[in-house]
Amino acid sequence: MAPSSSLVSKLKVQLKLSISRLRMVQQKDTAIAKQQRRQMAHLLELGKEESARIRVENIIRSDITTELLEILELYCELLLARIGLLEPKECDPGLEEPIKSIIYAAPRTDVKELQQARQLLVEKYGKEFALEAIDNSDGKVAERVLKKLRVEPPDPELVNLYLKEIARTYGVDWPKGEKRQDHSSDEDDDSPGGGQAVKNLEEPLTTDELNKATPPRDLGPKSPVSIAPPSPSTDNVNPRIKLPGPPELKPSAKMSGLKKETPSTQAQSESGGNRDEGQKKVVGGKIPDVDELSRRFAALKR
Repeated sequence: MAPSSSLVSKLKVQLKLSISRLRMVQQKDTAIAKQQRRQMAHLLELGKEESARIRVENIIRSDITTELLEILELYCELLLARIGLLEPKECDPGLEEPIKSIIYAAPRTDVKELQQARQLLVEKYGKEFALEAIDNSDGKVAERVLKKLRVEPPDPELVNLYLKEIARTYGVDWPKGEKRQDHSSDEDDDSPGGGQAVKNLEEPLTTDELNKATPPRDLGPKSPVSIAPPSPSTDNVNPRIKLPGPPELKPSAKMSGLKKETPSTQAQSESGGNRDEGQKKVVGGKIPDVDELSRRFAALKR
């Protein structure tokens, strides 16, 4: 007998090959089943219902086999993930179900890589362990694996469901008249109240309301430049983008001179009280207020 470490390494390689092979077989079977469904739809369209019922059983069996291969693929992935637990001589209780299920189901498949992985498992754990798995004397083989491997005719109700689904997928009127009834029921649902049209619950908006409405923010041309925030790092956990603000406007020399002259002119107007006060121009071109006008009229009366 080969050492345990070499067996586990060989088993690891074989499990990887089994997983890839099982996936390829599933894809191939799915493509073949799709072609067969198209043929079933053609038979139903021609009215050959008996021939379609017989041939649809092959599609059902193909789907069951595909489901079985999917289960075995999951078991292989589980053993590959827990490959370290295969080192001891005794089988781990948590891996007993997938190992015995593979030993039981591998000869019933056409995947050679899975059968070689089964042979390595039998070599590692012995003939007695393999006989228990083949006979399922201890009931450790998964029930769903046993169910998928049972050879029995499909239920007639399942056959009808398959044919209805195939007919619905490819737009075939089967059983005759059912598609029309479904179409009429859909029309009744679309027109409630005996075919009467439903009135609008909301009145249309007037022109004034539309003018008052606020336009959306994304209306109009967008900027072609977009700035993405930097990714966070250990130095800067919460990065932010600092955009340059508007430039600060400094007053020119002329404007600063005007500001300095403004308080002096106001002081002269208050102290002198001459008639020329009403003729002075206001700096900046502002309109005088009511108090300013009343003071001017009082000065004129003097």
